Amino acid sequence: MTNYYKYLPTSYEDEKWGLYVLNAGCNRIEKNQIYPSIEHPSHHYFTWNKGRVLDEFQLIYIVKGEGIFESASNRKRIIKEGAVLFLFPGEWHRFKPNLKTGWDEYWVGFKGPIMDHLLNKNFFSRRKAILPIGVHEGIINLMLEVIEKTKSEKTGYQPLVAGIVMHLLGQIHTLIKQKHFNKKDISETVIHKARIILRNHIDRDISIESVAEELNVSYAWLRKSFKDYSNIAPHQYLLQLRIEKAKLLLADPSLQIKEIALSLSFSSTFYFSKLFKEKTGCSPAEYRKKTEYKN
Repeated sequence: MTNYYKYLPTSYEDEKWGLYVLNAGCNRIEKNQIYPSIEHPSHHYFTWNKGRVLDEFQLIYIVKGEGIFESASNRKRIIKEGAVLFLFPGEWHRFKPNLKTGWDEYWVGFKGPIMDHLLNKNFFSRRKAILPIGVHEGIINLMLEVIEKTKSEKTGYQPLVAGIVMHLLGQIHTLIKQKHFNKKDISETVIHKARIILRNHIDRDISIESVAEELNVSYAWLRKSFKDYSNIAPHQYLLQLRIEKAKLLLADPSLQIKEIALSLSFSSTFYFSKLFKEKTGCSPAEYRKKTEYKN
């Protein structure tokens, strides 16, 4: 690893994108080495005794070694390799590698209303600043891609690296969710099979109880596990599949709305129209007119 850091000025245009990157870098901290390095920029420098408060979000990925971390919302804890430290603006924190091991770290700093939204919607939490995702080549590659794009600062690079950071956040969120399910011993295979069964019954009547019976699990278990895993209940999953299929069928002017409703196993045209409007904001007839191809 070649040590690198870069702090990035941003324009009003960059900030209008909704997410913008302020810094990125990587460091190898050897055994018994002072941390942070004396070369660390003064506006981000801190000592263990005092800690620091940033005006930005930061992701710090520890891929080798171990150390300790503490923040206003988290008691002092040992950090192992494969951990992501998620730092929040306005949150006092401090961390350092173990003198006996040192560590390798990648980091990226960023801010913007997109992050404020994700925080407000509880996708990430100040109380969960240590995310033990393990060492993943894909996460390292995304960090390296951010670093590489910031080296040249070519025109328009900010939205590009902001997109990579969003990909990074999505990957981290997914890995945490998957690890949570592994701990609970919830079988992904069962959820995947349930999805396949539901997809195969878009145009046929089926109950979630019968799906559970086919998979040899209880209805209560399937409903809860499916929603925990997919963030949507199985019945709603099936309804959304049918609505998406209805959109495709509505593109065919030869099909009556009543025919479409019956072909997708809706109990009545009225129920289909009511549900379609709830999900899309317009009735099937309005949707057909809005998306109709005109020569």
